[in-house]
Amino acid sequence: MITIGVLEESPVGAIRVAAGESGLVAVSLWDDAARFAADAGRLAGGAVDAAAPPGPIVMLALAQLAEYLRGERRDFDLPIDWSTMKPFQRTALELVCAVPYGRTTTYGAIAQELGRPGAMRAVGQANATNPLPIIIPCHRVLGADGKLHGYGARGGLETKAWLLRLEGSWLL
Repeated sequence: MITIGVLEESPVGAIRVAAGESGLVAVSLWDDAARFAADAGRLAGGAVDAAAPPGPIVMLALAQLAEYLRGERRDFDLPIDWSTMKPFQRTALELVCAVPYGRTTTYGAIAQELGRPGAMRAVGQANATNPLPIIIPCHRVLGADGKLHGYGARGGLETKAWLLRLEGSWLL
């Protein structure tokens, strides 16, 4: 069973989190609770009980997200249900997870690490469909020109820039 919780107030707006017994399956910075529940259920291949109290992984994720957004946490210590992702996406996002707090990389550098130097667009697509923004720090991935390119959460590039400034890794 997938449960959901929400961090109502944060500098980037409400954040929704979904998890099952195996780990986190989805995080959203969008306001549409019904769509989030449907997306989380589709990702996890199971039922979502939006009325159930948040499970322990959801509660831990909400607490760690709040700490991160207050500048009190640099790393997340949360189980991720990687089985919800396609193989290439999982491999690319595992490399994104390895990008340290306060650092950035590029889509090309991730593609190079994957041993597929021409796969920058595929890495971009893996980031664009990242089901766990912030937890999997796709905001730390920049274009080859060092500029911001795409961020699929509420606020778009403004949110991406805010997260990078929080980490002290990118200044406007």
